[in-house]
Amino acid sequence: MQRRLFLFASALALAPAFSFPAIAKAPSGQVYDKGMVSSADPRATEAGLEMLRRGGSATDAAIATMLALTVVEPQSSGIGGGGFYVTADRKGRIRTIDGRETAPKAAHPQWFFKDGKRMSFSDAVPGGTSVGVPGNIALAAKAHRLNGKLKWATLFGPAIKLAREGWTITPRGRQFLDFAKGSAAFTPAGTALFYGSDGKPLPERSQVTNPELAKTMELLARKGPRWFYTGANAKAIVGAVTTAPRNPAPMTLKDVASYQAKDRAPICGQYREYKVCGMAPPSSGETTVFAVLKQLERFDLKALGPDSPTAWHLIAESMRLAYADRAKYLGDADFVTVPVKGLTDPAYLASRSALIDPTRSLGLVTAGSPPGSEKLARAEGTAGPEHGTSHFVAVDRKGNVVTYTSTIESAFGSGLMAGGYYLNNELTDFDMAPERDGKPAANRVESGKRPRSSMAPTLVYGPDGKLRLAIGAAGGTTIPAQVAKSIIGVLDWGMSAQDAIAAPLIFAPEGPAVFVESGTKLEAMIPALKALGHADVRTRPGGKANAIEVVGGQLRGGADPRSDGVAAAE
Repeated sequence: MQRRLFLFASALALAPAFSFPAIAKAPSGQVYDKGMVSSADPRATEAGLEMLRRGGSATDAAIATMLALTVVEPQSSGIGGGGFYVTADRKGRIRTIDGRETAPKAAHPQWFFKDGKRMSFSDAVPGGTSVGVPGNIALAAKAHRLNGKLKWATLFGPAIKLAREGWTITPRGRQFLDFAKGSAAFTPAGTALFYGSDGKPLPERSQVTNPELAKTMELLARKGPRWFYTGANAKAIVGAVTTAPRNPAPMTLKDVASYQAKDRAPICGQYREYKVCGMAPPSSGETTVFAVLKQLERFDLKALGPDSPTAWHLIAESMRLAYADRAKYLGDADFVTVPVKGLTDPAYLASRSALIDPTRSLGLVTAGSPPGSEKLARAEGTAGPEHGTSHFVAVDRKGNVVTYTSTIESAFGSGLMAGGYYLNNELTDFDMAPERDGKPAANRVESGKRPRSSMAPTLVYGPDGKLRLAIGAAGGTTIPAQVAKSIIGVLDWGMSAQDAIAAPLIFAPEGPAVFVESGTKLEAMIPALKALGHADVRTRPGGKANAIEVVGGQLRGGADPRSDGVAAAE
């Protein structure tokens, strides 16, 4: 069947159940002439489309996409990492699965200390200490049991073919091999895959095969997901971590075998006449996205428009407030009390919104006191560009939707490989300092704990209860900022999802600095932003987002021009 390509461009650049308002069910189910997939790589998009053409569900398509990304986007995501899966049927019934990685049993609050001193981030990433037990396969297996239509083994077909027969290094992939050589070539296996005898990365358009990964996926397809956690693959993970050339760590076979993907109650809230839904903790994504939006609700963003420095000032101020709460309160709800109800309470967010002055920046802000909050130490965050995360969206003909973010954290993760794939460095998403001001940090390292994540796979429903937008992004702590900005673009500024994703990024964490995307109209607004009191305005690269929207009952895709992304229909 003919595909419609919406974009192809390459450039560098068991927890307590929370009760939230149920999303309004559509008065009649949504169906589409064709299904659609949007991902960060055309070959992964094609893998998802193949499942749809075979009669598979959106879940089948999303899993096949994730597996293909393991092969063609090894720097960003895959089976050596974890993810968050948000799905809904055509009547708007939402389910979310947490496939976030876990710390081994031996982990403790001083996990990132060496000789009594805290390690730097760059020292902590390479090797075994940063590796969490991967969650993507357990997530995929749970999702497939719930919503899959095709056989488990079928989902691996495209990825196995790519790994066995080869794929081409894109310009963006080549730039990552340059940028992250220390991780990509951390082990002999990675060096052999991606670098020549001269030590330089393989040129653009080089054909690469990964027979070891093809074998791993063939065994996983045939033996099933438990093999990943109990068979030879589990031994390979443990061996890589415990014998790492740097920072070996005491991960055990029991750590791997005991991993479980978990159901989480979705977070839903009202923004104007729309319902916005996504992941609960350990994700900090949806509480932050919703807070950014809700705190802006009293402002007429539509009238201001995307060319107004005041509009971007308001967005930055709302981000700053939301990120301050994120830093203080968010962590793994299995280990710490996270005041999710309070953080999403309309009255509380209205009180935070009242702090925003359209004419002057707040400057440095502090966290608020949402209902149900505890006095927790502030956590740490970073403002780096996208390195090791990928987002993808799938909608099938019957109206089922999946928005799924997958990650291995930094580019090429820990640099360690097992079975032909890179292992994550997700444990560096924990706060390396276990205390702040003498109090335990909500996101400190603990045995069996999941690190806080910024991933924010999100669904937006219209006043009629029907799907309007499915979206998510990659880019570390900028993910909620990217998703919130794109939602504002679609809902307030009338942009297509494609244009909203492509719109420039502003990022304002809880500190005094504001980051605007370099080379965009926001850079030209720096003098205006400084006049509004933003004393420290810096430039940085943009992000990487993917989306599918529904307009007039038809699916339209969005893929970030900063990436190799493609959105395509069957």
